[in-house]
Amino acid sequence: MRFAKGHGTENDFVILPDPDGELELTEETVRLLCDRRAGLGGDGILRVVRTSARGEALAPAARTGERPEWFMDYRNADGSVAEMCGNGVRVFARYLLHAGLVFENRFEIGTRDGAKQVSIEDDGQVTVDMGRVEMQGSSSAKLARQAVHGAQISVGNPHLACEVTGPVADVDLSEPPVLDPEAFPEGANVEVYARTGPGSLEMRVFERGSGETRSCGTGIVAAASAATQSGESATWKVRVLGGECTVLLDASGARLRGPAVIVAEGETYLA
Repeated sequence: MRFAKGHGTENDFVILPDPDGELELTEETVRLLCDRRAGLGGDGILRVVRTSARGEALAPAARTGERPEWFMDYRNADGSVAEMCGNGVRVFARYLLHAGLVFENRFEIGTRDGAKQVSIEDDGQVTVDMGRVEMQGSSSAKLARQAVHGAQISVGNPHLACEVTGPVADVDLSEPPVLDPEAFPEGANVEVYARTGPGSLEMRVFERGSGETRSCGTGIVAAASAATQSGESATWKVRVLGGECTVLLDASGARLRGPAVIVAEGETYLA
């Protein structure tokens, strides 16, 4: 089975080219591929499949009225299916261009959260239009050594973005957060963030299905949205363990800009 490996601010993914949708990806296979000792290692799987091979249920209409040619079938490291991945869609876009599957620097990608417009910039950064962020009230979570409170947010997938006092490095994310099951019946990503200056945040994240990761694109957008007054436009630089991304918020929604690189290609015999 052919694969590639890529990352966006060190949120890393195993990329599986499967244009005709022939692979049977079981949870066990995903877990093995993502295992950092017995497998290739990754926070998740990006399966590259033609939208036409996925069927109508997973072929959302694009803003142009036409379906994107390529669909990002994203799986968390534990094998579970996720609706959206902000770093993943940037890495997916980079791979499409790298592999000669697209030829323009601006195109759309199908996801379970609808079609996403991506732009590959001249400086190598990749910008994805994340659409509108849905603020859903407030909630709380119990971490290993403290309780945190914050904004319940949907960025196509569920988040709890919690502002903390003091450095985010002091927060213990060694255990899965305990969430309100009524607020988050399918779990959520939990972000802790702190303001470090005008227009700048630092953030850490415990991702549903993956544990603490070096970065989370949708989580970065969620933290920036939680830090912004309702109705305001804002630009945030968000520092995570794996680097930095920029979030631009305005009335049309959120755009996420950051690096995305392909680091390896090869063949695996794990599946």
